[in-house]
Amino acid sequence: MNFNTTKLGILGGGQLGRMFIQSAISYGTPISILDPNAACPAAHLCDSFTQGSFNEYDAVFEFGSGLDVLTIEIENVNTEALFQLEREGVKVFPQPRVIELIKDKGIQKQFYVDNGIPTSEFVLCDSIEEVEAKATFPIVQKMRKGGYDGKGVQMLSSPSDLEVAFDVPSLLEKKVNFVKEISVIVARNESGEIRSYPTCEQEFNSEANLVEFLFSPAKISQETEKIAQEIAHTIIQKLGMVGILAVEFFVLEDGTVLVNEMAPRTHNSGHHTIECNFTSQFEQHFRAVMNFPLGSTAITTPGVMINLLGDKSHTGTPFYEGMDKAMAQEGVFPHLYGKTETKPFRKMGHITVVDSNLEDAIKKAREIAQEVRVIS
Repeated sequence: MNFNTTKLGILGGGQLGRMFIQSAISYGTPISILDPNAACPAAHLCDSFTQGSFNEYDAVFEFGSGLDVLTIEIENVNTEALFQLEREGVKVFPQPRVIELIKDKGIQKQFYVDNGIPTSEFVLCDSIEEVEAKATFPIVQKMRKGGYDGKGVQMLSSPSDLEVAFDVPSLLEKKVNFVKEISVIVARNESGEIRSYPTCEQEFNSEANLVEFLFSPAKISQETEKIAQEIAHTIIQKLGMVGILAVEFFVLEDGTVLVNEMAPRTHNSGHHTIECNFTSQFEQHFRAVMNFPLGSTAITTPGVMINLLGDKSHTGTPFYEGMDKAMAQEGVFPHLYGKTETKPFRKMGHITVVDSNLEDAIKKAREIAQEVRVIS
């Protein structure tokens, strides 16, 4: 493909689309965005913006018809339109069949079972009556479709929690007693080249069920690293997927892992790669869908990512309290997403803290997280 004449489009113009464009600008490829919000984070950075819903067939089909390559920053898109675009010769990556599989957590879990990939035990439910009949406490309930950023997932600890159970198609997973959560970002291009990033580790905000800190590299054994990497490579090969894939794992006490879930796109657990690796996950996504050689994923420096979440008691025009103190420190890289309104626990940006020593980076990151607040 030609850097300057290939027409590349993205369904979604949030922070992932924004950071994708920031990487792709270096190659001069014209990028179009479809998003329902004219003020979305990527709207003013793209070469062409179309306001419309990525869930509506006509909007997606019309947008994609003028493109050479179409990709996504969110999996909840209209796949019927993507299948038709694919039939008409548009290169759609990740492929519609992959998006269909992954965006339904029930089908996604069955894929793991069918391919011998370790994951937690689960049962499928279509109604609240089935949940009540099949639940063995404690258990995790996940909506099969539509969940994101910690939404659509809840713990049912006892029968009394059934009052708030989702009354939609869902799955019930056996609660896993894990010691930490890790993830591997892996990419594959159309030529079949595969590269993955060293495993990173997440620490969650329990109230929001969102990542609060990410550590790279993960503090795990070489054997656990090897197992996680092999599973991530197996998954993207079995899918035959083109693009970038985030695979999230639970690490058990004995060092073995279970796949929690995956996302067929750039991911929150790969933001640190902008500063910490030779090739960022966003540039790698660009390279993969354009079928260019994949870049080196080696770590250049250890680092910590801090998610900047909207303060739980604030809604309105965002103000980043304490950011000046953070910016004055060495090895601190803020990324604000340009969102015009903050809401409780909304992802408003992230900060990457780098240091030659991971423990020093972690110490500095925890101090910064105490100082910086997104308020209104």
